[in-house]
Amino acid sequence: MEGFMMHLDGKEVKREELDLIPMPEESDTYKPVSHYHLANKLLTVSQVILRDYAIVGEHYGLARKGNQMFAYFKFQKEADEMALSLAFRNSYDRSMSIGLAVGASVFVCDNLALQGEIVVMKKHTKNVWLALENICIQTLYKSQECFTKIVKDSMIMKSRELNDAEAFKIMGLLYGRDILSPRQLTVVKDQWLTPAHEEFQPRNLWSLYNACTEALKTSPPLSVMEKHVQLHSTIIDV
Repeated sequence: MEGFMMHLDGKEVKREELDLIPMPEESDTYKPVSHYHLANKLLTVSQVILRDYAIVGEHYGLARKGNQMFAYFKFQKEADEMALSLAFRNSYDRSMSIGLAVGASVFVCDNLALQGEIVVMKKHTKNVWLALENICIQTLYKSQECFTKIVKDSMIMKSRELNDAEAFKIMGLLYGRDILSPRQLTVVKDQWLTPAHEEFQPRNLWSLYNACTEALKTSPPLSVMEKHVQLHSTIIDV
């Protein structure tokens, strides 16, 4: 699933199951944050701020016997092809700070790698709940500005028609810049010549871009977002 990845240690669960995991004790330097309450808070704030969007995806995962939680929300406007996503993580074993990522391309998995156009972290300290709410509100408002730019970029890509020779030249550039691996380059070529999705059949830069994003799904978890950023900046400038 794009944006939400499960490895051997992870287990996908329902939101209600997050409330079944015992929380650790609070101390002078550590304020635990409930997996369940964090998910509810971020979902509520997201739906208030993104009132023009509908939630079309909601996924939760647990790792390390429930001590680590990661989640993914996907929001979309009815008329838009692209979606705005939010991913977040939390831990009960003090292994990592609370993390939040928002954007058109976000990524979270059961090793708690977290990536997106906008990424913020918050330690489990006093007043963490107040800080989290403010961070979430500010991040979501900022994300809408970034998302608007990405949507505009998609319109530019759709207006740029390509023939096979031009597409192959761009593929070579992406390979030369180490954005695509040799195996991914083959996937892009196949997706360009025989698109798996009908909406990517038009011969334009947008279809090529989506062929590339399909190929990048096989990138290592820690580099997948970096590759997406490099892809976007290269494609939009060709």
